[in-house]
Amino acid sequence: MPSSLLAVVAHPDDEALVAGGVLAQHAAAGARTAVVTATWAPGTARAGELADSLTALGVREPPRLLGYADHRVPASAPGRPRWCDVPVDEAVGSLVAHIREVRPDIVVTHDAYGQLTGHPDHRHTHRMTMLVVTAAGLGQLYPRAGEPWQPGAVYLATHPHFGAAEWGELLGGVGKSVLSVPDAHVTATVDVRPWLDRKWAAILAHRSEVRRERALPAVLARLPGRTRDRVLGTEYYTRVTFAPDAPGGLRRLTG
Repeated sequence: MPSSLLAVVAHPDDEALVAGGVLAQHAAAGARTAVVTATWAPGTARAGELADSLTALGVREPPRLLGYADHRVPASAPGRPRWCDVPVDEAVGSLVAHIREVRPDIVVTHDAYGQLTGHPDHRHTHRMTMLVVTAAGLGQLYPRAGEPWQPGAVYLATHPHFGAAEWGELLGGVGKSVLSVPDAHVTATVDVRPWLDRKWAAILAHRSEVRRERALPAVLARLPGRTRDRVLGTEYYTRVTFAPDAPGGLRRLTG
């Protein structure tokens, strides 16, 4: 049985950009696959785009939206606090419930940098997820959030120095810097080219981002197809183990 997988990401479109290949891969193998998104409220346009993205990836479960506001877009969740401003106990408790319901072998999230551009919501999602994976396995924490469940591992989506040069050229053109980790930090290199059509369709499902000149989906949409396939065809992760004897390996990985 393939490992079940839960992605915990900051924004609609992160699921496709951060782990679209791995999500499509696990969904195609019949694994339970789900996505929790911290920002944007149900009923907003980007929530609808997220649903279309998950369909493109083959993820059968509906979006799980925490419904907090994007750091830079208050209208993303009218009347709700920004994700970065939510009290830690509230944030962890809301995520614990999803982990205990999905019961994933693997959790995928952003790395400590917040990946390439270091968005504050990405960094905060990383911090909260690392707390949550520990808390979810402890029955006396958040007892109303369901039966305890300990995922076997967290995979932090990242970019090594050796693979970041091309991203630097792409993002430098829209005034963004690139954050990458030492090559030795990468413990899983996943060739997602067999699922690249699904990953690209999921990115394009975020139509509002494709229309924004400086957004990453828009940058990618302007690239020649071969260049785009090259930068999207490999996903890099750092594995952090929580339960050594539990299942939880990304499929078809090297390194």
